[in-house]
Amino acid sequence: MKRKTGILLTFLAVLLAMRAVGQQISKADLLLLTSEWKGERFEDGRPKVPDQLLDRLKRVTHEEAWAVMKGKNYRYQYAEGWMCINPDSVLVGRAVTATFFPGRPDIHRIIDKKGHEQDGRIKSQNAWPLELLVKRDVYVVDQFGMHEDGPTIGDNLGNSIYAKTGNGIVYDGAIRDIAGLKEIGSFTSFFRSYHPSHHLNNPEGVLNTTLVGINQPTRIGKVTVMPGDAVLGRDGAVSFIPPHLLELVVTTSEIVRLRDMFGHERLKQQKYTAGEIDNRWSDAIEKDFSQWLNQHLDALPVPKEAIKKYLETRTW
Repeated sequence: MKRKTGILLTFLAVLLAMRAVGQQISKADLLLLTSEWKGERFEDGRPKVPDQLLDRLKRVTHEEAWAVMKGKNYRYQYAEGWMCINPDSVLVGRAVTATFFPGRPDIHRIIDKKGHEQDGRIKSQNAWPLELLVKRDVYVVDQFGMHEDGPTIGDNLGNSIYAKTGNGIVYDGAIRDIAGLKEIGSFTSFFRSYHPSHHLNNPEGVLNTTLVGINQPTRIGKVTVMPGDAVLGRDGAVSFIPPHLLELVVTTSEIVRLRDMFGHERLKQQKYTAGEIDNRWSDAIEKDFSQWLNQHLDALPVPKEAIKKYLETRTW
């Protein structure tokens, strides 16, 4: 009896997994997996971090983001080794994820049929995730580093993505039509390689890639990426910030930035020594810093309300 029960449970698990293949994650599952986020969400359950935090995220460095996340035991949120479009620009937004596997004809046919007949999707699989994109999203794709015969994004899809999001992409694989993608202008993007080939069927009829997940947890380099994660792409690397940590990352970065500005100014004035600024600040320096913040509220590169909120927690 126990053996039969085990076989039945295994069968049900496989059946549920098959039903999930190629589908967008269910709202219930997404709410469960992102339960630490207590803020606003999209209709499908994806966390919707505030636009104001995304604006402020543009000034955050990877070092600052990494330190905060590591302190919360999120040790694998940083992915490096990219080629870039607009390498001097900063990419920020909310992740929409897609996962591709190496092509397998039987699975590909089933997913294709289900997508077209049951889910009402049109065109080829590489266009399906684009249906979900909205302004300030970042399309994050696990293309398993596929190079030759791998690209699912060229200048046509690139223009569509940019029109929907105003953003570029993070693409763990090869792109094509790189000259056309560069012409978009603000399509700041991170990708592994460039190849002029295409992911669709080759002359032998072998399928190169198959879409197995939309807005499911996915892997980019050594990072597990969730839909709704805040994406920070700059300086040749990408950090993925869990929504519930974004405000802490941003505010910590701003405090560090303000303390650096204050410290540099006081060093130039020779009011303090380098040793005093580099070490734990004395009460006298902390009090001076608080006064400096109040005196420069309107001139500092941090929102005034954020500075006031920070000052409320101080006793100097």
